Amino acid sequence: MEGKPRPVATPFDAVSAMDHLIATSMVGQQEYARNLGLSVTDLICFAYVLEAGDSPVTAGDLAERAHVTSGAVTGILNRLERGGYVVRRPDPADRRRVRVVAVPAAEERVRAIYEPYYLRLVELFADYTPDEVAVIADWLSRTGALARSYLEESRQSGSFGGDAAGG
Repeated sequence: MEGKPRPVATPFDAVSAMDHLIATSMVGQQEYARNLGLSVTDLICFAYVLEAGDSPVTAGDLAERAHVTSGAVTGILNRLERGGYVVRRPDPADRRRVRVVAVPAAEERVRAIYEPYYLRLVELFADYTPDEVAVIADWLSRTGALARSYLEESRQSGSFGGDAAGG
């Protein structure tokens, strides 16, 4: 498969397009969460539980990944459990810890909301050669790692890209 001609773009154009995608995705996440009766943070934590698959996560894992306090994650888990999204199980290796697993029916509800969008994304990838898809996947993976690293550095320094006054 030969690649299609692409418009010329600068790194600034790519970052601008990414900003627009992120903003639209954030609005979408709010809508998906609302349709599921969740907050965006609750939905993010549920996504982390789903991502873990057969390896149940701890409350501490979720707090770290979602950048919330242990107290906040307790409230999130209470809401997810009441909503029928997760169950908590004692950790067999440490009875003081709790492992969190997704409820299969809830996983299906979430999948039903996301799947049509994911199918459109897969269709979009069909316009790219395997080499182009590999570059996109590499860029997205590396950008995700960079974003996590920058978030952690900013969290540790107490600022996000500027001085303490927010500049």
